[in-house]
Amino acid sequence: MVTENKLVVDVHRMTKRFGNRTVVNKIDLQVEEGEIFGFLGPNGSGKTTFIRMLCGLLRADEGNGTCLGHDVIKESEIIKEQVGYMTQKFSFYEDLSIAENLDFVGRIYGVRNRREAVQQSLERLGLKERQQQLAGSLSGGWKQRLALAACLIHQPKLLLLDEPTAGVDPKARRDFWEQIQELAGQGLTFLITTHYMDEAERCNRLAYIAYGNLLIRGAVDEVIAYTHLNSWAVSGPELQKLAHELREQPGVEQAVAFGNSLHVSGSDPRALEEAIAPYREGGYKWKQVPSGLEDAFIHLMDASKDSFPS
Repeated sequence: MVTENKLVVDVHRMTKRFGNRTVVNKIDLQVEEGEIFGFLGPNGSGKTTFIRMLCGLLRADEGNGTCLGHDVIKESEIIKEQVGYMTQKFSFYEDLSIAENLDFVGRIYGVRNRREAVQQSLERLGLKERQQQLAGSLSGGWKQRLALAACLIHQPKLLLLDEPTAGVDPKARRDFWEQIQELAGQGLTFLITTHYMDEAERCNRLAYIAYGNLLIRGAVDEVIAYTHLNSWAVSGPELQKLAHELREQPGVEQAVAFGNSLHVSGSDPRALEEAIAPYREGGYKWKQVPSGLEDAFIHLMDASKDSFPS
């Protein structure tokens, strides 16, 4: 349970509308100091809008609370100075070097001893040997490191990372997350949106938002348990044909290929048993398996896809 005196984010009924469309709907969220908090949800679910409200880039239409101890409505300018925000798209000058980009960001924040701060950021993110390289010539993974270094140059207490590893290769993603884990161990707090389930599993806690509504929050096992999914793995002949047939059966919510097997899931165990019963023979081997976070994610997406009026 989150202790009140260690909350970095503590907001209630946060709401944002654009015209007659409610993009973020009365969201309550608490994030603990030093925590890596994952924010999940389909595209257009309101994740980015919520993050921008937290760091003062957007003003909430309703709701209240604090971020880093400051009022999210009345003290947004103070919050901006203590938060690092990493956007989905690379947003630095490609014709400037790594060091020049960091120096520019340091000027924006009015960082004291700016040259020293730039060098510290270069060393902290392993960029020192490449500091004279133009940002436009960097690979996706190195651009990501530059963006993270820029987020850290003013020594923020909270980092808001919006799908920071989109389009980055698996090795770079792993290296990036090792850096996040190390920084969190030093007391830095993270709120991260992601669509990668392996990244979500690295978070201390998760929240799932769909069409502006917060559906569930908790540790990975709590999110999976919330869906009440039952899952079976089946191997055998013509699995694609089997998947097509199973998807037409009542009680089957998912039938997804996993390597040489098929994962079949449903939230009603009796209905699921009845659906797969006719396929127990015919060369198929069935084994009950734990449901995973990806199964839970797809279940939540399917359950909430019609929640916005057209």
